[in-house]
Amino acid sequence: MIATLSSTCTLGEKAAILRFIEGHGLRVHVGEAGATTIVSIIGDPEPGLAEAIEALPGVASLSLDAPRYPFVAREARTEPSTVKVGDVVIGGRGVVVIAGPCSVESEDQLLTIARSVAKEGAVLLRGGAFKPRTSPYSFQGLGQEGLEMLARAREETGLGVVSEVVAPEDIPLMNGFVDMLQVGSRNMQNFRLLSAVGEQPTPVLLKRGLMSTIEEMLLAAEYIVGAGNPRVVLCERGIRSFETATRGTLDISAVPVLKERTHLPVVVDPSHAAGKRSLVPSLAAAGVAAGADGLLIEVHDRPEEALSDGPQSLTLEGFADTMEVVGRIAAAIDRPIDHAAMGRDRP
Repeated sequence: MIATLSSTCTLGEKAAILRFIEGHGLRVHVGEAGATTIVSIIGDPEPGLAEAIEALPGVASLSLDAPRYPFVAREARTEPSTVKVGDVVIGGRGVVVIAGPCSVESEDQLLTIARSVAKEGAVLLRGGAFKPRTSPYSFQGLGQEGLEMLARAREETGLGVVSEVVAPEDIPLMNGFVDMLQVGSRNMQNFRLLSAVGEQPTPVLLKRGLMSTIEEMLLAAEYIVGAGNPRVVLCERGIRSFETATRGTLDISAVPVLKERTHLPVVVDPSHAAGKRSLVPSLAAAGVAAGADGLLIEVHDRPEEALSDGPQSLTLEGFADTMEVVGRIAAAIDRPIDHAAMGRDRP
């Protein structure tokens, strides 16, 4: 059972609720998510106990058939939640575009890309400073030097910064430079990392694991939100299947399914799903058409020289063309591209 406490529940009422439940041999787990307090009740209640709990002062509602992820479940809020990253709101009416290189390679490279994507309508800059790679001999990122470059790019362009965190001990360092922490697909079930990003206030972009179900993704988000950080955005980035024509299989159906099951915003990463830049515009458009709140797109000024993910990175010109396509789709469903964030108003 899941008991949701009312916003006016006093500390005394809350204590009485917990004593009552535990007094009947049940265990409780209390979590806070913003202004919402949820009490997970573990055990088999005796007949009539559910009604008695629901009648207690301070209990707003009681669900007997609650999902395993009560904090992020759609039932936890009457309206979809939004996540603010600097001046950018993800989950509102507009479609948010996050763009930039897979890896930060140099300051010139990063600034060239940042200026270009900002001009074309991106409102957040993605860039990896710490890169978990399949091969230990592949480029692993520039670390703190890369974070410093991202911060300088933010100063010049006004773009908020999104970058991947790979270890709990790196969080304090990264919070000094970035506006949003990304938990990559390889770490979606790194539960220590999930709990650690949940114990701090910076917004989190949580990417779906390579072979993870939608429920597993929502349970991963529950770790973060249940630890105290409700600022979570989910990212569908393609899953591994038997198909080899693409790097991953973009699960477009995951977008409306997630919209039914959770109040959290949902974005789509067409770059990792495609693995091939010629496919990215179509997948990006499909994601927006399916109802995604945003896109995460890899862009490089010289993708043939990129140290990581060059084949799937759009050129600067390709990104501009993609924004035109995506913009038309967004306008058709009355969810325009959010060009206005950071003061960059565009027609």
